[in-house]
Amino acid sequence: MKGIVLTKTGNLSYLQYTEEREIPQPGDHEIRVEVMAAGLNPVDYKLAEGWGGVQWKKPPVLGLDVAGIVDAVGSQVTDFSQGERVFYHGSLAECNGGFAQYACTTAHTVSRLPKEVDFVSAAALPCSGFTAYQAVVEKLKLDQSKTILIHGGAGGVGGYGIQLAKLLGARVFTTCSPQNDQYVRNLGADEIIHYRTEDIQKRIEELTDGRGVDYVVNTVDSQTATKDIDLLAFSGELVAVVEHPDFTRLRFYEKGLSIHEVALGGAHLNGDFRAQKKLAEIGDRYARLLQESKIKLPAIRTIQMQEVPDGLRKLKDRHVAGKIVAVMR
Repeated sequence: MKGIVLTKTGNLSYLQYTEEREIPQPGDHEIRVEVMAAGLNPVDYKLAEGWGGVQWKKPPVLGLDVAGIVDAVGSQVTDFSQGERVFYHGSLAECNGGFAQYACTTAHTVSRLPKEVDFVSAAALPCSGFTAYQAVVEKLKLDQSKTILIHGGAGGVGGYGIQLAKLLGARVFTTCSPQNDQYVRNLGADEIIHYRTEDIQKRIEELTDGRGVDYVVNTVDSQTATKDIDLLAFSGELVAVVEHPDFTRLRFYEKGLSIHEVALGGAHLNGDFRAQKKLAEIGDRYARLLQESKIKLPAIRTIQMQEVPDGLRKLKDRHVAGKIVAVMR
């Protein structure tokens, strides 16, 4: 079959297009999916560069966000049958990801795709959308009296996060570049901070009368997450999506802060069936939100399979607003 194979880790140049990859066979509790579309995510280029020290049994096909049609089912699978439309967030440790014509995954982590939602749209959901859901809905308890700063509102996680926070009634601040102002406002952002030219802390103080925000969702890095500590009100909460803040910066009995980690992909790795099943439940929830037109998809740019390595380079260089989705057929 055709696919993009990572011949070795260390550099994106090791991602190679091939037409000779063997078609994967599903295990007893797995399904095989004929891939129609696959979303690109920062974790894909990080894995290619060696992040996390993941060891694969053979040169892997990457691609965590998959949408397609069930092609085959394992001997112990009873919930899915051939021909069903599905989408899912795959495992970091598996070799048979979505940047190929066929991919395999565990059946209990998969969501059915309503006929009203196309494959490209579904492939733009799992990694960024599920991460935003875990951060905003499951970690934080938002309501209309709360304020939240979501970094990177024009990105995948940030864009979904803004919408989920607004659905829960919060007042939403976000950071972005000036060219993305209208985009994030259309998603529901109440206030925009231009992170390259404005002092974020000063703007937050102005917007909250010096109190600080109740919540921060950090999608950037440890340095920014550490600075976010000063943006939080007393008893505030920080969700670290990418990296932890510097915990030595925190003084006990200072603000009563809570720090949360988002580890979406870890559900596949820790052997906790209930945690893995949660991935399918989040997918089901998003499918309903899309059917009810309660959430908008990010701006989507489609590419072909052979363009995946270049698409990941653009993603790494932060030249992308919204999502890149590879069309596999």
